[in-house]
Amino acid sequence: MPEIHLLSQSTIDKIAAGEVVERPLSVVKELTENAMDAKATAITVEIKEGGISFIRVTDNGCGIEKAQVKKAFLRHATSKINSIEDLDFVKSLGFRGEALSSIAAVSQMEVITKTASELTGIRYGISGGCEENLEEIGAPNGTTFIVRNLFFNTPVRKKFLKQPQTEGSYVADLMEHLALSRPDISIKFIQNGQMKFHTSGNGNLKEVIYRIYGKDITDALVEFEMQKEGFSISGFLGKPEINRSNRNFETYFVNGRYTKNDILTKAMEEGYHAYLMQHKFPFYVLNFSVEPELLDVNVHPAKMEIRLVRGNEIYELIIETVKKRLQEIELIPNVKLVNEEEKKMTDLKAPEPFEERRAAVLREESGEYKTAAAFKEFPQGPGLQDFMHKIAGNKILGAENTKSATGNEGLHANIIKSDEHILVRQPSQLQLFEDKFLTREAKEDYRIMGQIFETYWLIAFKDKLFIVDQHAAHEKVKYERLLKELEEKSIVSQMLAPPVIVTLTGREEEVFAEYADYFREMGFESEEFGSGSVAFRSMPADLYGCGEKEFFTDILDQLAETPLKGAPETILQKLASMACKSAVKGNNKMELSEIEALIDELLTLENPYHCPHGRPTIISMSKYEIEKKFKRIV
Repeated sequence: MPEIHLLSQSTIDKIAAGEVVERPLSVVKELTENAMDAKATAITVEIKEGGISFIRVTDNGCGIEKAQVKKAFLRHATSKINSIEDLDFVKSLGFRGEALSSIAAVSQMEVITKTASELTGIRYGISGGCEENLEEIGAPNGTTFIVRNLFFNTPVRKKFLKQPQTEGSYVADLMEHLALSRPDISIKFIQNGQMKFHTSGNGNLKEVIYRIYGKDITDALVEFEMQKEGFSISGFLGKPEINRSNRNFETYFVNGRYTKNDILTKAMEEGYHAYLMQHKFPFYVLNFSVEPELLDVNVHPAKMEIRLVRGNEIYELIIETVKKRLQEIELIPNVKLVNEEEKKMTDLKAPEPFEERRAAVLREESGEYKTAAAFKEFPQGPGLQDFMHKIAGNKILGAENTKSATGNEGLHANIIKSDEHILVRQPSQLQLFEDKFLTREAKEDYRIMGQIFETYWLIAFKDKLFIVDQHAAHEKVKYERLLKELEEKSIVSQMLAPPVIVTLTGREEEVFAEYADYFREMGFESEEFGSGSVAFRSMPADLYGCGEKEFFTDILDQLAETPLKGAPETILQKLASMACKSAVKGNNKMELSEIEALIDELLTLENPYHCPHGRPTIISMSKYEIEKKFKRIV
């Protein structure tokens, strides 16, 4: 039998480090979260070569007392909990006390720190877990950690790292999420000497989203808030038009921590379900505030997953609230015919760590703002963002003068030139007159101009041209009608004579048996027909004529591939979504009376803007865009 012996402390530390320090991303995450826990208002993170050769995290937080510096590098040393009971109520981002000792065990590490109450700071160096130096130095309030040559003493671990560019992308993604989680902290991220982004720390989440994702995303955001006992949500939902092909843009934080939870992810996607096409995912940035006793954050070594106590209740609540919020806005995408060069928002001068914030004083004279050129008069600073938002909310562009030099209207007097634009003060109530298209009141003002390509209808309303997809619109009407009949238990069935016989495979038999009750609720009557076959004798009248046999097998195929889960109502909605195969297709000519009847029914729907599979039913084109194309506006 091999001899049993005790491992050296150095070996123990290196093994333990493997649980916490997987790659440069792990180091940056732990150190930046510690800076946030230290009440910092400004944090700078700098990496070189993906963080493999160099990582610096500087903050202006509370610092570490001189007598506590060495202790901070011991395993399981933490200032955030005292006993196991504290785990039930932990609110800090870090709490296990393993980070600093683990990082120091596999790198050359240095810390410079000073508290506000001390005259001098301290510099402490530790390499591969061994202390190198400890000295007093002059330093600003706060803490700086420098990590060099990660995994220098564990070459096998270093060999499994990816290319520096890839490792750097992981860190960049992390920093974006941390900036989104704390818009009240000014965060600067520097990669290989280049500043990637710098937030102002003014608490405006929308500004951080702009800094990271740009103007197009920011323009398509909808504020979202919900408050329930022990649970609340705040942040922004992206309109369905900015959907993505993966989940990378589904961002949420639970009590300030970027994390993952299947219940929250699936609930958000289900709330968007009626607005997105298959295999498309929403954009959102949300903060979930949950009472500590309702969740467990210590179920994953890297604290990337959480467990919810009232998961089912929260799941249904989120779905309903997201649906309701999206139903409140008109979701007709506006199509641009030209690509215009967007003006970049003025850079904010966010503070470096330890730098005093400069006050920005904005002047407003006689209730009127000056022209765009007058921006130069105002000092740069965090206040400029608020100023620009204020202008955007209360001003419109107009033409100062469209007459020729002689005082008469010239040949192109109806053309508004960009250098003649001025900012004109308008009452903020202007937005109240932006009428919605799909309302009973608006119906009197729009004109159905006809059908093109035997697929789309053209409708003029005010200063916009609306284009309606007849298949998507008809499919949506049939879907909503079927759901309403299901809810009221008033499904009208159509007898099938002769019955439709469907031969099922073993898997299909199993699937059909599992969902038989739901089929019955929807108006499908069936009975066994021997030898693994089923005879369907009736189906909902609205779906009659859709190619019954192919229709049944198609639904069973989908159910076999992706089983439906959730409350009965959710399953019925998904079945109804699959069922709308009998809607009028493209390339079918429709009479004006049929178009009018279908639009009338669209007006009665809660969400007339998307078909059951998430495709838009309507898009719009503004008069402005059309006139730009014809060069009437240049």
